[in-house]
Amino acid sequence: MFWPYTVVVSFNYVFAHPGPANNYRHVPILEKLIYPFKLLTVGLHEMSHALAGVLTCATVEKITLDPQEGGSTRMRGGIPAITLPAGYLGSAFIGACLVACGFDTNASKVACLVLAFIWILTLWWAKSSWVAWATIALMVGLVLSVALRFLILFIGVMSCFYAIDTLARKVNTSDVSEYAHMIGCCGSRFWGAFWLIISCCFFAAGVLVGIAAFKDDWQTQADKASNFLGGTP
Repeated sequence: MFWPYTVVVSFNYVFAHPGPANNYRHVPILEKLIYPFKLLTVGLHEMSHALAGVLTCATVEKITLDPQEGGSTRMRGGIPAITLPAGYLGSAFIGACLVACGFDTNASKVACLVLAFIWILTLWWAKSSWVAWATIALMVGLVLSVALRFLILFIGVMSCFYAIDTLARKVNTSDVSEYAHMIGCCGSRFWGAFWLIISCCFFAAGVLVGIAAFKDDWQTQADKASNFLGGTP
């Protein structure tokens, strides 16, 4: 069964990485290693803002990707009550889908390609640096990697628990602080905790779907993967 690995990755992420804003700044080597994954997580967060904006008739002007500070999405119009929480909740939903796909090798390959497509859309708005485009090339290359499912799982867990950032960061202009100001009741900590609870529910749903949908053992999955999207090494 693959779910024990999901639990291990989750607990390591939650307890060793208490918020994307902290991001291993005191461990330079780990910070560099995890940089592409932080970039992907921030990209999914900002893309969720942008998609919510498009669906509420907003004009997305620019996306800024900054793994250190969380990035930003600039848009005109839209419905703030939807676009503000969409960043954390949307990326948590995508993360849950990735966690579910991490239970199967072929599903992980498909998820990787879909993730690359989403990332391309994000960069179309962001007009980001070559580092971001190199990340896409890395993702496409990972389709042929035996470690793909674990990387998809890790990105999924990071996205699911990105809402921890709402409790960890001290920035007064965060999504959750703006949302709390707009709603006019409760504080940013309350709404941050509420979004985190929803994100945890998404994560749990992703694990349950993965367990229910993908029941093949490792060898069976390896046999199926050998003839799907280039096979596996």
